[in-house]
Amino acid sequence: MDTNTPSEQTDKLDRIVEARMKLKRRFEEKIAQTPSMIDETPRGTGPLNRHGMPTVPIGQTVTAKWPVLDLGYQPNIPLDKWQLNIDGEVNNPVRLKWDDLMALPQVEDTSDFHCVTTWSRLNVPWVGVRFMDLAALAEPKETATHVMCYGYDGYSTNLSLEEALKLDVLLVHTADGQPLAREHGGPLRMITPQLYAWKGSKWIKRIEFLTKNQLGFWEERGYSNTAYPWRNDRYS
Repeated sequence: MDTNTPSEQTDKLDRIVEARMKLKRRFEEKIAQTPSMIDETPRGTGPLNRHGMPTVPIGQTVTAKWPVLDLGYQPNIPLDKWQLNIDGEVNNPVRLKWDDLMALPQVEDTSDFHCVTTWSRLNVPWVGVRFMDLAALAEPKETATHVMCYGYDGYSTNLSLEEALKLDVLLVHTADGQPLAREHGGPLRMITPQLYAWKGSKWIKRIEFLTKNQLGFWEERGYSNTAYPWRNDRYS
């Protein structure tokens, strides 16, 4: 449980905000140059989303259902056993228990979910913690350029920091107004609305900051390293 006094909680929040703004200044130019922000010829249909991309990327079909995809194993992690480690090229390695996570600033956001297997779920309401706030806790070193995210199921996937630090990249515990179901990665998974969904690890347990790009589970098996939906960027 969080045993900090109100004054200590305020100081902690102030430190997170300060570190968040430092990260934002460091990466905002790179973030602004990512394809889902500047692509002049995005491929897709429908009205433009909040980033200026067509709502439905090329090759995708909208579904109201939420298909279940995994590696054949759905780990069951009790909340009192759950933890998230943030390490690698950071100044302040972090280990969070569930109560620690819930004591961080909680964000409500609605975004779309694009699976590489050609289906999209639109306007999903999420609640969780921004990746940027978790990064702010760990204080990435100047040498950090990428992250590798690991799941309790043995999964891994890579992202550049300019993608991971976007404000709609969350580690979510709630979807559609309900605790995130185990089959969808509960109790906590990462979401990457501007990339294909495999870039967000289900059952996430570790975030490792790296000095260079490394390939994750599907990337080693021929999936795209960059995964931009509006370029049909599915496979390498």
